[in-house]
Amino acid sequence: MPERKPLTDEERAVYEWQLWVPEFGEAGQERLKGASVLVSRCGGLGSVVAYELAAAGVGQLVIAHAGNVKPSDLNRQLLMTHDWLGKPRVESAERRLKELNPRLEIVAVGENINEDNAAAIVEQVDLIVDCAPLFTERFAMNRQAVLQGKPIVECAMYDMEAQLTSIIPGETPCLACLHPSDPPAWKREFPVFGAVSGTIGCLGAMEAIKLLAGLGEPLTGRMLTCDLRDMTFRVRSLSRNANCPVCGAD
Repeated sequence: MPERKPLTDEERAVYEWQLWVPEFGEAGQERLKGASVLVSRCGGLGSVVAYELAAAGVGQLVIAHAGNVKPSDLNRQLLMTHDWLGKPRVESAERRLKELNPRLEIVAVGENINEDNAAAIVEQVDLIVDCAPLFTERFAMNRQAVLQGKPIVECAMYDMEAQLTSIIPGETPCLACLHPSDPPAWKREFPVFGAVSGTIGCLGAMEAIKLLAGLGEPLTGRMLTCDLRDMTFRVRSLSRNANCPVCGAD
């Protein structure tokens, strides 16, 4: 759990209504202020995760996203704007987050997570929210999270379906337990509504807040799945793989 940082009078005024949440209060807000969170990719999922965490008062966000804003980003990537077309996505994200919360510290990484940079980036944070679409990125973060003992909130969606789970290394299944290898049918581009990625992004942000503040019951050892075509939500239990090459030997 992050170190608590005292609140200013301005912060008490901004976060007043969430300070009223039972079991959260000023102590929970101080933990958010003292926390650093990695949001991997600020696309449809990550834009909403980062925006909600910034609004909630997380002290530092490390955002990692390569490439420039293009027109097809604008149906769902809410930190990207028309006036930033052709310019770096991570700069648009940083600008928009600072407009919302000027107190927020941002470390903007203009790269996607990979095997070469994952260790150094994960080392900077208390918690990871994985919003990356490609399993190579997700596996790199998962390995480092297990090695460094950092919790991960795993968010994913496709079409009108989505899923969410929270991983605590050494306690819950890791990503490699759930997906031993890169699914061969998975593609970089897929059908998506912004409202679907936004829905699971809000839930992912709430999971991160719960883990950071010690609030409620996170989805540890459980996975939420939802199908927004018929508004079906289910939660199922998950089991660790004793033979997992990433976490099975701990």
